[in-house]
Amino acid sequence: MKYRRHFRKILTRKYPELYDSILRDTEYRYAQISRDTIFSKNSTNPLDKRLDLMAYFLATILTLQEKRLDFQGIQSVCMEIALEYVRPKNRLQKWLKKLPPKLIDTSLARLFLKRMQKNIGRKWHEDGFRAELVTDKKETYGLGYGIDILECGICKLFSKHKAQEYTPILCKVDKITSNLAGLELIRKGTIANGADKCDFRFKKK
Repeated sequence: MKYRRHFRKILTRKYPELYDSILRDTEYRYAQISRDTIFSKNSTNPLDKRLDLMAYFLATILTLQEKRLDFQGIQSVCMEIALEYVRPKNRLQKWLKKLPPKLIDTSLARLFLKRMQKNIGRKWHEDGFRAELVTDKKETYGLGYGIDILECGICKLFSKHKAQEYTPILCKVDKITSNLAGLELIRKGTIANGADKCDFRFKKK
């Protein structure tokens, strides 16, 4: 739950007079929404682990919507929070974020990816993720790593709470995290925007 401090940092700065009200309402909504993501804590699918954070994002979005913030305003807040959350806080973190692409051709990485495919290839829960790894270098711009999201737990969560129009905001965060890893994200479509799958492909910068 350490992610809360990043939300509070941005919201305090942007809305000092409304902060107490925003925090109270967000926490109340999160308590309700998180019932739908409680399964993620025990899921063997690593993609499901992000759903608790997404539940807090959703609670924040719905609270800001109630405060009459428009879509662009909500998107701006979410992107600031996401950037604050993922950005490296020191040199070690910066180095670690750029390490995975450098290890992708190692035997250790291949072993990890094989195990990862087993875990992400099946749904642990009906409301969770299902995905498929792509390791053919011809299909991954020579990197040897890509991923197709076939069922998106975030889309399911947001749709369940009638907030599906906000799901694409979270898709934008993927470009930030890819950039921090020294990669350019290339994606033809996302489930949030009506595609059959989210195709993650990357190029080394």
